[in-house]
Amino acid sequence: MTVTDKILTEIKQLRDDINKHNHQYYVLDDPSITDQAYDQLFRRLQKLEADYPQLRTEDSPTQRVGSIPATHFDTVEHELPMLSLDNAFDDDEMMAFEKRLKERLTHQGAELSYTAEPKLDGLAVSLLYEQGVLTRAATRGDGNRGENITANARTLSSIPLRLQGKNFPQRFEVRGEVYIKHADFKALNEQQRRSGAKEFANPRNAAAGSLRLLDSRVTASRPLTFCCYGLGIVEGYELPVSHFERMQLLQAFGFPISPYIKCLSGIEACIGYYQSILATRDNLAFEIDGVVFKLDDVEQQTRVGFVSRAPRWAIAYKFPAQEVMTKLLDVDFQVGRTGALTPVARLEPVAVGGVMVSNATLHNMDEIQRKDVRIGDVVIVRRAGDVIPEVVSAVIDQREGNLVLPRMPENCPVCGSQVSRAEGQAAYRCSGGLVCSAQRKEAIKHFASRKAMDIDGLGDKLVEQMVDQGIIDSIGDLYHLEIHQLAGLERMAEKSASNLKTALDNSKSTTLARFIFALGIREVGETTAESLANHFTSIEAIQAADIESLQMVADVGPVVAENVYQFFQQEKNRLVIDNLIQQGVHWPAVTAIENHESQPLAGHVYVITGTLEGLSRDQAAARLKAKGAKVSSSVSAKTTAVIAGEKPGSKVTKAESLGVKVLDQQAFQSLLE
Repeated sequence: MTVTDKILTEIKQLRDDINKHNHQYYVLDDPSITDQAYDQLFRRLQKLEADYPQLRTEDSPTQRVGSIPATHFDTVEHELPMLSLDNAFDDDEMMAFEKRLKERLTHQGAELSYTAEPKLDGLAVSLLYEQGVLTRAATRGDGNRGENITANARTLSSIPLRLQGKNFPQRFEVRGEVYIKHADFKALNEQQRRSGAKEFANPRNAAAGSLRLLDSRVTASRPLTFCCYGLGIVEGYELPVSHFERMQLLQAFGFPISPYIKCLSGIEACIGYYQSILATRDNLAFEIDGVVFKLDDVEQQTRVGFVSRAPRWAIAYKFPAQEVMTKLLDVDFQVGRTGALTPVARLEPVAVGGVMVSNATLHNMDEIQRKDVRIGDVVIVRRAGDVIPEVVSAVIDQREGNLVLPRMPENCPVCGSQVSRAEGQAAYRCSGGLVCSAQRKEAIKHFASRKAMDIDGLGDKLVEQMVDQGIIDSIGDLYHLEIHQLAGLERMAEKSASNLKTALDNSKSTTLARFIFALGIREVGETTAESLANHFTSIEAIQAADIESLQMVADVGPVVAENVYQFFQQEKNRLVIDNLIQQGVHWPAVTAIENHESQPLAGHVYVITGTLEGLSRDQAAARLKAKGAKVSSSVSAKTTAVIAGEKPGSKVTKAESLGVKVLDQQAFQSLLE
């Protein structure tokens, strides 16, 4: 074929790009593109060199592995090159692999045997043993020369310093992968965060960076694991001719081997093994990116031989990419059921893990700023199993122009209410809790709950039915419901509908504290609601309070004060409250408690257990709190007394063991009087 200037330019550019990415991956441990993107570059160069063999050179990336070693370690010459593997990406390529083997072996009839194991995603290393003792460890480097990392390798408990047994080779080399398990990686990054250090992008980077540190004491603190997958030079020993049996021998010498290693007959069995490993990939304790298949017969391996950079007798069947690159087109914001706004990336559609992806989570604004992800960036997107796709990072060196960071909207994209973020928290939230349709189901469920308005019979499933069918949009619609509307719902007969209507009417008579709690203001629980009610005595006074006034209430700090203030600043929320009051929701007048410490039971803590006659636990608790007491749900040495009704349970036993008083209902009535 005729060589054109365009072909020459493309080959040169491919070689330059691949060499740059090799350096970033193997030397700097900081890859800037995904494995899939790298594979595409490499396969394109391979094709061009196959089409134009006269352009193939000895220094082409296709003729060697990786990049030159870093200069801060001594260089080690590999006595046998540490070659890479050719890749297969579908079943047809696996079939072609076996066809090539059979042609070279003139072995058309009988099945070939293969050793199969998952392809770990870590750092390849070589371990040299002399007289059974570890004397040298090295990285793969460029395949011919690597870095001497002996001091660091000695810190790994999974690498034997001396071989087990007595009958072993006088001099031999073990090859394998150093990696970090998922759980250890998570703990390591948590430790990095606590110390203010940079987090690792993935387990592979963490393993490579940890093994290539100058200070082996730091390496010793990292959770590195070694797993062997083959042999290099061997002297003074007769090995089995089966690769699978050799791996069993290495295990006997004290080396960890893959628990998933198998010996298989025929390429169909290999494809089945690949599918089974792919199905369990997300449940494995470590990162893998494919499955490696090797001819099991070592004599057959010798006959088949090598190409310049890889053995012909082995292949890596790669998994669908879980990390790919695409363009970030825009960022939208979704409102969750609790009001939290989550930034969502809108992407140029791309296949990730075998699924087309056009949206991915960006988690929160802090993550966007930390990763410096901008609209228009080329980004790396990751998807593992059924996990929601996420944007891992921006590809900074491909950024073009003056791109801008996404900005959090000032108003909720669903209801238009103000969006705010409490100090020290990552999430921004919509303040329109009563009117925001994204939050309405949870708002209605909370409003009807036992400790709020206590609407008997209005359960979660019934709320979901009514919202889904458009019968109600917010809590303000509850008291407009008619029996004929309710009776038409699933599992709701005329009698049940009548009972629910009665429960709705009864719930209109409540307390100010319960009503405030029922509104579902973020971080306003029962105790805080009661404090607000006792301090301001009216809903109008609470609505009019500024942040400074709110912080004067017991149990109300800056965050809660901000939440309360923002909630009542939303006109739509106030309109819902006015509507509820117009429909008959009411409560008895509240007398302000000017000095809580002057109350007769101030400083006392009580626990209520069992069933009280003529009095619910909530009513009993309210009477105690009205006298200045605190009511707890658990017994401790600080408990003043336990009030025990019928069938009190274990709290009485615990009280007796701690020497805490136990009061029956008569003693409780006397206490209140």
